Amino acid sequence: MPALDQNLVTAWAHKSKDCMETLSVEKGTILQSPDTDSRHGYFVMQGLLRSYFVDDAGKEYTMIFAPQGWTIGDLEAFGFNRKTRLVIEALEFSVVRKFDLRDVASGHSPDLAIELKHMHRRVGALQLRVLMLMSTSALDRYEYFLQTYPELSNRVSQKLIASYLGVTPQALSTIRKRRVKSE
Repeated sequence: MPALDQNLVTAWAHKSKDCMETLSVEKGTILQSPDTDSRHGYFVMQGLLRSYFVDDAGKEYTMIFAPQGWTIGDLEAFGFNRKTRLVIEALEFSVVRKFDLRDVASGHSPDLAIELKHMHRRVGALQLRVLMLMSTSALDRYEYFLQTYPELSNRVSQKLIASYLGVTPQALSTIRKRRVKSE
């Protein structure tokens, strides 16, 4: 996923601050719970968020990580006017800008082009992720994870990385060992 121009992102965040609420959230804070109305997105100024869902058996599936400069929200729930299925959680202390997705959708936002670029980046990452889950090996998905989120392998637990990859923590351990041996 190509990186956004950080100067452009910073300018957008400062320009839009009057229509966004800045939140400082501790590790473990849940910003969105399932079965709620979805109308907010979050731009990560500092820290790390993740979105995930929990199946009927209680197993967590990580959808996406949102490090600094990324935007996160439940676009499926918002786009189809449904209750949320995703949980959005702070994985470490984070500073985020909370914005109303209705402002983006209606064009009433100070800099719609930048906000849409953030959302397109997220949708593009999710599309590629789904295609990879359907067609690539766990090792290839791990390599993609390391390319997309180079700083996260030391910031999140192996359990969360395994959840993102769609494998067990034991399978991830095997992948990592094979990768070290081949280097």
